[in-house]
Amino acid sequence: MISCTKLIGMPDQSYQPTLSQLRAFAAIAEYRHFGTAAARLEVSQPTLSQALAALENGLGLQLIERSTRRVLVTAAGARLLPEAVATLEAADRFLASATGDTLGGVLRMGIIPTAAPYILPSLLPTLHRKLPALTPQVIEDKTARLLDELRAGVLDVAVLALPAESSGLVEIPLYTEEFVLVVPAGHELAGRTDIEPTALDTLPMLLLDEGHCLRDQTLELCRSADIHPGAVGDTRAASLPTVVQCVAGGLGITLIPEMAVAAETGRGTLETARFATPAPGRTLGLVFRASTARADDYAYLAEVIRTQRPL
Repeated sequence: MISCTKLIGMPDQSYQPTLSQLRAFAAIAEYRHFGTAAARLEVSQPTLSQALAALENGLGLQLIERSTRRVLVTAAGARLLPEAVATLEAADRFLASATGDTLGGVLRMGIIPTAAPYILPSLLPTLHRKLPALTPQVIEDKTARLLDELRAGVLDVAVLALPAESSGLVEIPLYTEEFVLVVPAGHELAGRTDIEPTALDTLPMLLLDEGHCLRDQTLELCRSADIHPGAVGDTRAASLPTVVQCVAGGLGITLIPEMAVAAETGRGTLETARFATPAPGRTLGLVFRASTARADDYAYLAEVIRTQRPL
């Protein structure tokens, strides 16, 4: 689909956009819905529309294309959105520095589904205690979408498996954890601590849906060991708890990160097996845009998260 940008008029050379106008534009671009954007900014829809119209008129460009069914970001809007987000981040940092609060206000934090349930119970109370002026907004999603939203300015930071392999982003490693094999009670591998990846050959391996990094990591482990885990029919799962319950039901075995072991194996008839050293695993990290003015703040945030390692 070809996206065209409508010229609203000649730009006003003396025009200076306000932060309110930029916030309106960024919110509409993020939520693609005027009502939702207005609610998040705690303004009325007419006020939001007026702010966007003033910005578009001042620039002489259409940034948002709207119809009765959908809201789209124009080509000019997509080009200017990162600059608007960077300006808003700089303004937030200026205000935070002026008040002596370097990590205050809203923090839009993405996190992958195979980490969120195990990190957040200890992390959120810690953030409230150590950074009382911070208001975290948690967005749980798959890696690819988190990276898209991070690059677009929808998210401030994201916690995901490294490497992100995406240009323009900074990665701060948080911690590395091993993968653990979950098997039904009485399974031949149950309780062992010397498993070699080749032991998985032809075993019925249950995987998460496509798009989950844990699925990709499991398949990569199998490829690196040149093995071919057995198929499990049409079994599909969107969450780690569902996969584990399928294991308890005798449908196969699965791989989970160390942080999930206590929570996911405490119910049902399940046992674990561990790999011989060096065991396969993953490194979680905090990722943010290289262009942000808050790199030092996010480095401190990474240190706070690191102290809450859920192992």
